[in-house]
Amino acid sequence: MKNILKLTLVSLLFLACNGDKKQTVDSVIESNSLEDIRKKREEIVNKQQEIAAQLKRLDEKITSLDTTKNIPLVTSFKAQKEVFTHYVELQGSVSTKNNLVLYPEFSGILTRVYVKEGQNVSKGQTLAKIDDGGLSQQLAQLEIKANLAKTTFDRQERLWNQKIGSEIQYLQAKSNYEAQIQAINQLKQQIGKTYVRAPFSGTIDDVITEQGSVVGAGQSPILRIVNLNDMYIETAVPERYITDVTEGKNVEVVFPVLNKKIEAQVRQAGNFINPTNRTFNVEIAVPNKDKSIKPNLTARLKINDYTNQNAILIPQSIISENAEGEQYVYIITNKNSDNEGEAKRVIITTGKTQGDVIEVLEGLNGNSEIIKEGARSVRNGQTVEVINYKEDNDGA
Repeated sequence: MKNILKLTLVSLLFLACNGDKKQTVDSVIESNSLEDIRKKREEIVNKQQEIAAQLKRLDEKITSLDTTKNIPLVTSFKAQKEVFTHYVELQGSVSTKNNLVLYPEFSGILTRVYVKEGQNVSKGQTLAKIDDGGLSQQLAQLEIKANLAKTTFDRQERLWNQKIGSEIQYLQAKSNYEAQIQAINQLKQQIGKTYVRAPFSGTIDDVITEQGSVVGAGQSPILRIVNLNDMYIETAVPERYITDVTEGKNVEVVFPVLNKKIEAQVRQAGNFINPTNRTFNVEIAVPNKDKSIKPNLTARLKINDYTNQNAILIPQSIISENAEGEQYVYIITNKNSDNEGEAKRVIITTGKTQGDVIEVLEGLNGNSEIIKEGARSVRNGQTVEVINYKEDNDGA
C-alpha cells in the first residue's frame, strides 16, 4: 500500500511538472499579454546564452587537449627562375633539290643505257645514248666540206696578203669557211642532245626506260637521279609566327620511322603568305652523312620560337580562375617551425605553355612558395600544413 501511494505521488508530481511546463509555454502565449510574452522570451534567451557560453568553454578545452588538428595538408614547391624554351610543333616532309627525273632532248631509239640502279655517277657523265638518225654521217660530210673551205680560204688569204687576186674572192672564201664551221657546231649541238648526261653527282635511283625503246623529246622519262647530300625539310608555318620563326632558329627534328632525332636550323623562311591557308614556307637543312634520310620522309619538327632566360614555370593544373576571368594560385605565408602557414591567393599573369607547365609573367617572384597538391581545395587565408616541402620545383 505504501509503495502504491509513493507511485501515485510520483505520477502526480510528473503530471504536475509537465502540466506546469505546458502551462508555462502555452498559457503565456494564450494569455495574449505582450508583457508576459516578452518576459518569457527574455528568460529563454538568457538560458540560451548561458548554454552557448558553456559550449564555448567546452570547445576551447577540447581544442587545448586535442593533439590532432583538422587543417588541410598540402605540398608546395619553391618557384625558381630558369631558362624556358618554347617550341612550335609542326610536321614536314623531306625534300632535295637534287632529285630529278631525266627526259631526253632528242626523239629516237634509246640505243644504250650505260648505268644501272644504285650506281653512283658524276656530274656530266654519260648515262644513256639515243640514235641520232644519221646526224653523225651528216657531221662527217660537213667536216669534209669544212676542210675544203679552210684550204681554199688559206690559199686566198696568202694570195690576198701578196696583193694577188681580188678582195671579193678573199671574202667569199672566208665567208664560206665560217659558214661551214657554224654548221658543224650546230650539228654537234644536235648530236649532243642524243646523249643523256648527269646534271649533278648522285645515285641512279631508277632506270625507267630500257634500251631499245623509242623515246620522245621531253615526253619519255628515262632515269631518276638523286643526291642525298643536300637534304632539307619543308613545312608550312602559320602566319602568327612570322616574327618568331626566322632564319637561324634552332629546330629539333624527329624521324619516327627511323627512330632518329637530330638538331638542325631554319635555313630559309619564306616572305610570302599563302592566302589559301595563311601560312609561309620554311626550309630546314638536315645533315645526312649516313644517307638514311630519304626524300618524302615524314618528320616531326619542334621549332624554337621563344626563349626566356629568367622564366618562372608552374604546373597548369594548380591554376584556378575567378568570376572576373583572372587566374590565381595560392602561396604559403607566415610559415612556422611546424610547417604550418597561411594560404594566400595571388593573381598571376601567364605567358606561353609547353607540355604541362606554363610561364608566369607577373604575380610571383623567385622566392614564392607555391601550393601544389591541395591547391584547389584551400581557401584564401586558411591555415594549412605543408608536407614533403621541396626547395626546388621538382615536378613543376
